[in-house]
Amino acid sequence: MTGCFSFTASGNRCLRIYFAIAGMKSKQMDLDDGTTMHCWIPKKTSNKPALILIHGFGANAMWQWSSQICPLLRHFNLYVPDLIFFGRSFTTRPERTEIFQSQCVMKLAEKLGVSKFHVVGVSYGGFVAYHLAHLYPDAVQKVVLVAAGISFEEKDMTEGLFDAPDLETAISILLPQTAADLRKLLKLSFVKPPRMVPSCLLKDFIANMVTDRREERIELIKHLTGGRKASDLPVIHQETLIIWGEQDRIFPLELGNRLKRHLGDRAELVLFKDAGHGVHFEKSTKFNKQLKKFLLG
Repeated sequence: MTGCFSFTASGNRCLRIYFAIAGMKSKQMDLDDGTTMHCWIPKKTSNKPALILIHGFGANAMWQWSSQICPLLRHFNLYVPDLIFFGRSFTTRPERTEIFQSQCVMKLAEKLGVSKFHVVGVSYGGFVAYHLAHLYPDAVQKVVLVAAGISFEEKDMTEGLFDAPDLETAISILLPQTAADLRKLLKLSFVKPPRMVPSCLLKDFIANMVTDRREERIELIKHLTGGRKASDLPVIHQETLIIWGEQDRIFPLELGNRLKRHLGDRAELVLFKDAGHGVHFEKSTKFNKQLKKFLLG
């Protein structure tokens, strides 16, 4: 968006101030392999468990976890990274898989001196959290997967499980290029999406949050979907909480039920009524209480 004022840039500045006042600081880490990750870390650590929050597609980590920072900081040493190709994280390497993302998160944790931690991943971040738990079982303690369609199969798209009938439509929804596309994404993500948002604000958000590194993010989506079968999904053995909005239209509830069946008794599925894909926004108070109950129990 052209002009002197950007609502999204202003929102970024306000969130940086909010995170700093809450007790977090911004840290840029070189992972020594052509990869740099940005992460919000505690200004001071204490004798509390470590918790990594992993965001999904859409915006950077600040925008996606702002409702969780203050309630969780009282109980955890929080680490909130931007995934590769989001926020201020990037790589010169060719890998585009969620496994590579999880390896980067683990390298980040090691460089920060965090040897054991719980992890919460929302949507795409849940894919990353799942593989993090599978690859590093000695480091990852408890796992929370929020609206994370890890169990979906490539055929689910053609068989009508999703609103998007094909990959190109899914890309246009997840990486909107027009105000109309973003309105559709909001409608699919929330039971009660924000109304009467001016197109200029939506275009500003797209320009600041979606346009940058869009081609790389398309590659992330393609690697996520190609040839996917639920039977190929490894089983993780950590105690796992699965949270789902009953009216999720991005990753329908069937995927939550499928994931629960895949993990069996080691996982608990908790459903939130009157909530969609953005359950941690729509039901933030209940969501935060559920996290603390599970992770501190």
